[in-house]
Amino acid sequence: MSSEERRDSLAEQAAAWIPPWQRPTPPAESPSGGPGSDLPPEVPDPSEIPASPADGTGETFGNAAGEGTEQGETAAHAAERTDAAEQGAERTDRAAQGAEPAETAAQDPAAGVPTKPPAGRRRAAPAPAPAPELDDAELRGALEAILLVVDEPVSELTLAQVLEQPAERIGPMLDEIAAGYTAAGHGFELRRAAGGWRLYTRPEYATYVERFVLDGQSVRLTQAALETLAVVAYKQPVTRSRISAIRGVNCDGVIRTLVSRGLVEECGAEPDSGAFLYRTTTMFLEKLGLNSVDDLPPLAPFLPDDVEELADATR
Repeated sequence: MSSEERRDSLAEQAAAWIPPWQRPTPPAESPSGGPGSDLPPEVPDPSEIPASPADGTGETFGNAAGEGTEQGETAAHAAERTDAAEQGAERTDRAAQGAEPAETAAQDPAAGVPTKPPAGRRRAAPAPAPAPELDDAELRGALEAILLVVDEPVSELTLAQVLEQPAERIGPMLDEIAAGYTAAGHGFELRRAAGGWRLYTRPEYATYVERFVLDGQSVRLTQAALETLAVVAYKQPVTRSRISAIRGVNCDGVIRTLVSRGLVEECGAEPDSGAFLYRTTTMFLEKLGLNSVDDLPPLAPFLPDDVEELADATR
């Protein structure tokens, strides 16, 4: 074969050569690209690649083959990137599929598995379990035990908070206990005083209690102290000058005595003059067995008949 004929043959073979990535998919029975071939489809058959001529006339084929090889490498890199992207998408899908049951379990308390709150959310603190409700016998005993140790009247709200029971149960139970003591004829009674409840000895046994406690010694308020205390009780809050004007004498020393005994206390200052105001204390209500100052007896029965004439005469 002459050189010209060989050149034409190589040019025809180069023109008829198809790159591997442009070839059609081979049938299933011949995965290697042809019957009896052991090479993979992407590797071309060496018999199809024209040999380069020895006389240097294969420049056209060499350029075409080099260009095809470069395009093949580019296509291979693109295929690798596509495979990597597909694998990343598969991993993302698997992670999403794996996280979906966990999220469902976290939202479904019946799943029976430890739950974890979603990111960015705080789990709400569990509500404290309500205290068990006491039966009437146990509630009665608990109230009696507390009332035996208190040193001042205790309110129904305080008792409800200590026993962790509804406040509406405390009042009726205390009334029932007080009625039971009275019916049984005990030497003590449960009485409401100073806005709370406390046990007191009965008045008919006061002489025996005084004999035991005081042993013949008693501390009594003077007539001046009683008068001053009465003025404070009925006119509170009141200043010292007002008390002195009502009584007609200076009452500074008597006020100091009543304050030291805990029967009277300061409660602010008068806006106009800045003088201290005084009122009765809780001990005052305790000592007299009153629940509030509203329970004080009215003054009208104790006033003289000519009180208006006396008031006009003093003006």
